[in-house]
Amino acid sequence: MDGKSSSITAGKPIRCRAAIARKAGEPLVIEEVIVAPPNPREVRIKIICTSLCHSDVTLWKLKDPPAIFPIILGHEAVGRQSIRYSLRHCACWSLLNGSLIVESVGEGVHEVVEGDTVIPTFVSDCGECTDCLSEKSNLCTNFPFTFSHWMRDETSRFTDINGETLYHFLFVSSFSEYTVVDIAHITKVDPAIPANRACLLGCGVSTGIFYLLIIHFYY
Repeated sequence: MDGKSSSITAGKPIRCRAAIARKAGEPLVIEEVIVAPPNPREVRIKIICTSLCHSDVTLWKLKDPPAIFPIILGHEAVGRQSIRYSLRHCACWSLLNGSLIVESVGEGVHEVVEGDTVIPTFVSDCGECTDCLSEKSNLCTNFPFTFSHWMRDETSRFTDINGETLYHFLFVSSFSEYTVVDIAHITKVDPAIPANRACLLGCGVSTGIFYLLIIHFYY
């Protein structure tokens, strides 16, 4: 399925709920938002479970750049069919029975198809450059990390019901029932992994392991 989608919502805007940070340090507001269809090499995914990272809190508190508002935060997430989660482990939306994480894919996407369970990641992996193909590095040369509030074409896939642009966070924005992510920020995973643990793989687990390796190497 190379960029072809069969879902009834494919190619159409989706209206759903999201937790929006409108001002620094103020409580997030649950609002209805419009999520645009994916552009070429993008994937629109349904977020079932998302966790809270301290990076989200840090940017939420900031009153100066790189902070920007209104924004949809969140970058640790995963999806699953109908299942219940505990708020003790993660912040979860009310589940819609029979949901699957990949809702639709844009033109040129062949790495995943509708229904795949995936984890969005803020670090890109194009799968083609020297660094992505190396066993010693995972810092993509083609898409180096930048603190951007846009998709790669410097536009947003989010608007509120009044048409106001909502900014992205770390190429993920998982505090929304649906989000659009570039395929370079998508990793397919085994759907058998418990969602309240799998969502941590996008940042918390990988960051912790990295620091443990650094400490082991130098000390």
